[in-house]
This record gives sequence, C-alpha cells and structure tokens, in this order.
Amino acid sequence: MILDSFRVDDRVAVISAASRGIGAAIAVALAEAGAHVVIGARSAETLAEVAGAVEATGRRAVVVPGDLSERDGMAALVDAAVAELGGIDIVVNNAGGSMPQPFLDTSERAFEMAMHWNVTTAFNLTQLATPHLLERPGSSVINIASVAGRFGSRGFAAYGTAKGALIKLTRHLASDLAPRVRVNAIAPGAIRTDALGSVLTDELEAAMSAGTPMRRIGEPADIAAAAVYLASPAASYVTGECLAVGGGVEVSNLEMGIPDL
Repeated sequence: MILDSFRVDDRVAVISAASRGIGAAIAVALAEAGAHVVIGARSAETLAEVAGAVEATGRRAVVVPGDLSERDGMAALVDAAVAELGGIDIVVNNAGGSMPQPFLDTSERAFEMAMHWNVTTAFNLTQLATPHLLERPGSSVINIASVAGRFGSRGFAAYGTAKGALIKLTRHLASDLAPRVRVNAIAPGAIRTDALGSVLTDELEAAMSAGTPMRRIGEPADIAAAAVYLASPAASYVTGECLAVGGGVEVSNLEMGIPDL
C-alpha cells in the first residue's frame, strides 16, 4: 500500500523550536505517523502541552527546555534522544526567525543574529546529530527555510538572506551526507503562526490572500504534511531539495510599505 510508505513507525525525531506553530504541528504530525519525538524550546510549559498532544497519539515525547541559540542547547536535545529513545532517525531544524526591517535600519548585529538563529542553529544540531543519524538507515534532516529565501523583497535583507543561506546549506549537507542521510528543506510562505498572528488583521489577511495564487494564508498543518513526507520512506529518493509550500507565491505577498530610497 502506497500509504504505508508515509509511515515513520518507531522512528525518533528531534525537533527544535517545537513549543508552538510549525514546530509543534510537525511534532504531532510525526507522532501521528508513528514517530517518537524529542522537542526543544525555551518554554517548558508550552512544550508540555505539545508533549501531551504527542502522547495522545500513543507515541513517546521527551521534553528538553533550553536555549537553542547555543550549541549546548542543541547538544542537550541530541543527548536526550540517545539516552531516552536510543538514537535519532529524523532531525527537524525549525529554530529561526527575524523581523523584517528597512535595509538602512538593519544593524550589523541584527544581520548577524539572523544568520546565527536561522543558519548556525541548523548547522549545530545537524552536526551533533549526524553520528547518530549515520547509524540508522533511512535517516533524514529537514530544514525549515522560507520562500523569502528564494526571491528578493524589501525589508528582508537579514531574514531572507539567512533563509537563502539555509537553503544553500541544505544542498551542501545533502552532498556531504549522501547516500546515508537525506537532507532537504521546506520553504513555507505566510503561515498562520503566533508570529504572524501578532500583526495579522482581517484587512492584512485579505490583502495577503489576494496576493497568493491559492487565495489563502497557510496553516501549520500544511508544513507538517510536507515534513512527514520528507521524513518518510516515500521520499527515499529525494535529497538536496527545497520544497516550497507557499500557496504558489513567487514574490512577497506582504507589502511592507517601504518607500524608495
């Protein structure tokens, strides 16, 4: 049965920034597909809520609160997966983010922090997990990038550049780790997360939907479905790819209102 190839039964997935939004949705979706999960973020309370949703599927959840901007925080995720669940099959690098700003208002520190939070964190977790991934046939790394890393748009010099670098890192790591570990990225468009929700009004959503070929804002479940595919045997011949899940956008559907210089 073709649907069986989308199962990840008894696999172990490590997911960064999994306390809400896309990360939480991926954790629950992988559990529904059969995986046990290790989830990390700063908030123990919100991680516990996600763990409850995972455990409701009959799968195990290991909660590791901590600062994932530091390599030690990522090491704690890896150590917990090995100690509690016996190894690692799937890594989802979901940590990231950066607020858009006009170019001349973007500080050097803000630019460097965008690179660190979106690219270095993925480098750290993947490098730390790789010795364990190499022990498990069919292992997979999934980097959560952004459509902002695929096209140019005002206001995204820091975030868009960082996500573009993450897409490039994905391709390099796919080469470095082939044929034993697959490495792919997902490039979400505008997704209804807390970060977007903090600025999303009815008028803004209508405008963004009008600028999206699919005429709607994405949901975390849209990204979670793509992650299940890339983590599963169904994608066993897929590596080094960036799967856009952005409703068909090829330019930004978020008008920043940044004037000409």
